[in-house]
Amino acid sequence: MANITTQSVTSVHHWNSTLFSFKTTRDPGLRFENGHFVMVGLNIEGRPLMRAYSIASPNYEEQLEFFSIKVPDGPLTSRLQNIKIGDDIFVSAKPTGTLVVDHLLPGKNLYLISTGTGLAPFMSIIQDPSVYEKYEKVILTHGVRDVSELAYEDFILSELPRNEFFGNEVRNQLIYYPTVTREDFKTTGRLTDHMSSGELFDRIGLPQPSPSDDRFMICGGPSMLKDTCEILDRWNFEESRQGIKAGYVIERAFVE
Repeated sequence: MANITTQSVTSVHHWNSTLFSFKTTRDPGLRFENGHFVMVGLNIEGRPLMRAYSIASPNYEEQLEFFSIKVPDGPLTSRLQNIKIGDDIFVSAKPTGTLVVDHLLPGKNLYLISTGTGLAPFMSIIQDPSVYEKYEKVILTHGVRDVSELAYEDFILSELPRNEFFGNEVRNQLIYYPTVTREDFKTTGRLTDHMSSGELFDRIGLPQPSPSDDRFMICGGPSMLKDTCEILDRWNFEESRQGIKAGYVIERAFVE
C-alpha cells in the first residue's frame, strides 16, 4: 500500500440526512492542483475499500476536506458517514484529474456548473487566488433538490468574502447562483434549463456565453453532465481532452 497513506479525521459536519463533509490530516508530501481528486477509503475486513473524491479544500490548506453523499447500503459511504474525529482513513498519495483551470483557454468569465456533491472541486477553485487573476468574473452555480442541500452556502456568501488575502476579489468577482428543484426558493428549476433559456445569464447580468470570452467547468450527475455538454456543443464550445486547452472541461474519470 505504498501509494496509500493513513490520515486522521479532524472534523465531521453533517449538512442534512443525505450529505456530510469531513476533514483529515494531510501527508506533508501530497501536492495537488485545485480541482483534482484522490482515492479515499476505509479498512473493510482487512482490505482498503477506496472511492474517488474531489478535494474540496484548496491546495495551500494544511488539512484535506471532502464532501460526500450518504448511501445507506453503499459499500463505503454506509460506513464513511459514521466516521468520527480521530478515526483513521486512507487517502491515495497520487492526486489526478482533468477538472483543472489549466486545461482551459484564457477567457473573461469562468462558469463553474455543479449539481449535488459536484460542488466539491469548485470549492477548492473559488479559494484559489490565481483564478481571480485569470478571470474577470467567476460564476459558481449549484443545483440541488432541496434547500438543505445547499452545502457551503454560508461559507460562500459570508466567510469567503472576508478572507484576509483575497476577500476583495471574491466580493467583486465571484457570483453565486444556487437553484432548487423541489422546494420554493429564489431560483427554482434545473440549471440546464436556466442555461438554455438564458435566465441564468439575464439574472447575473452577463451576456450569452461565447467561445471567445467564456469558459466552463462542469461537475455533477451523469444526466446533468450530458445535457450541459450538449448545450455547450450547440453553442460551438469545444471540450478539453488529453490536456489540450479548450472552452470547457469535465472530470472524465467520473464519466468513463
